[in-house]
Amino acid sequence: MDYRKLLGKVESAVLPYFGGGTVDAPSRRLRVTQPVAPGWWRFEVKGREATARELASPEGMEALPRVRGHIWGTRLVREGAVAEALALMPEEEPPRLSPVTARRWHDGTLLFEGVEFEGEAEETARRALEEDGALGDARGVSASLRAAFGFAVLETVSRGTGIPFAPVEARARVLDVAREGRTEAERCLRGLAEERVRFLRMQAEQESRREAEDRARMLQERGTSEVWRDAEGREVARPLSGRERERWEALHAVGGPQGPGTWETWRDAHASSPTSGARHGRSATRQARGRAAPDASAWVERALDKAGARLMAQRRLGDGLLEVVYTFMGERFVTVVEAATLRVRDAGVCLAGADTQVTLESLPSVLKEAIDTDVLVITRHV
Repeated sequence: MDYRKLLGKVESAVLPYFGGGTVDAPSRRLRVTQPVAPGWWRFEVKGREATARELASPEGMEALPRVRGHIWGTRLVREGAVAEALALMPEEEPPRLSPVTARRWHDGTLLFEGVEFEGEAEETARRALEEDGALGDARGVSASLRAAFGFAVLETVSRGTGIPFAPVEARARVLDVAREGRTEAERCLRGLAEERVRFLRMQAEQESRREAEDRARMLQERGTSEVWRDAEGREVARPLSGRERERWEALHAVGGPQGPGTWETWRDAHASSPTSGARHGRSATRQARGRAAPDASAWVERALDKAGARLMAQRRLGDGLLEVVYTFMGERFVTVVEAATLRVRDAGVCLAGADTQVTLESLPSVLKEAIDTDVLVITRHV
């Protein structure tokens, strides 16, 4: 077989394009040679590259799994209070809280299909929303409609309080919000805000510890015995003794204690040793020195693709850092990583300070566990 002819073969395929640098065919992900506006396009496919040639009508929708729920903005809210983004919405916006159907594309994206007939329950919920009320224990209101109503109430209160939220952060309490209304929504959002404040405070404390460690290391290299103390006179850093330095170097010569674990493992490990993640992160950075950095853009895309996430954008921040914007499980995340290693510096979610213990490739598995257990708190809303 002449593989050169196979590689040079050009095919035509009608596919939905959602933006970014890739498009998904039924069996593989293709690189888009030239980004176009989101929509259904006829692509010319050659190898693993796809070039958009012309707009086209949807094809193959009837063979895709159908998903039903109620609409909230541009999301379909289904059973379990799961609010998934709807792609390729029509120009005419469906009425609020309408029952809708969608089709699940091969990569998991929901494609808007249409609006279904509604009953009295949708009108009841719509009226309660307009009157700034609550659903209470109203009968005949499905779980998906209750959840969509609760998210709509949270959205209204979020605008008034200036506290952002993502559906996955409020999913565990959204039915309570639907039943109780604005008061419960405010309680939910202020709880998220307090959690973010605690995270930022802890992050600042960790940064102070890292700076103290760096100063102590510099003093050790200079051979001084100076001890660093905080404003209250407590010792926060000192040069390592000979034996301590040997143990430290032996530990980090093999990369330090690391390996996969659960959300709780990372959280608890950090709680018991606040600076372990920082030391390990710096060790990984030193190991990365001396070898040429790969094409960061392609490396980031491959790492996310392998983890089941989709890259949306990235930009350099200086100091060897990258800001990566991507979608995963229907949510948008912003993470800061080291360009040379893809080790996480700021996950964009609360990891209890264990950010540097994960990489961009392993982070989505941590996010999934946090989402599945309703403990996710997003700290970078942009």
